[in-house]
Amino acid sequence: MNDILKELTAILEARKSESADKSYVSSLYAKGLDKILEKVGEEAVETIIAAKNGDKEHLVYETADLWFHSMVMLAHQGLSADDVLNELARRFGVSGHDEKASRTK
Repeated sequence: MNDILKELTAILEARKSESADKSYVSSLYAKGLDKILEKVGEEAVETIIAAKNGDKEHLVYETADLWFHSMVMLAHQGLSADDVLNELARRFGVSGHDEKASRTK
């Protein structure tokens, strides 16, 4: 895993035990999954708008927000970026059509 992802994963885990008054991430954890999902959705919409507007700098900024909040969501669920990267690695070299056909319903 990329060093920044490793560092961020460690910080997100540490924030689980910190006061919601001292950390934005801790406050998200304290508010629960629905609030975290709301933030992921908000950032996804902002990312789409930035892409649609063709503003590459803003697109990178919003994508960073989306990835960050997605990592908070994963951490809240006991997962990490490693879990996603492992899934991407599993799919690497497999036709998208074949991979989709192999999924169970």
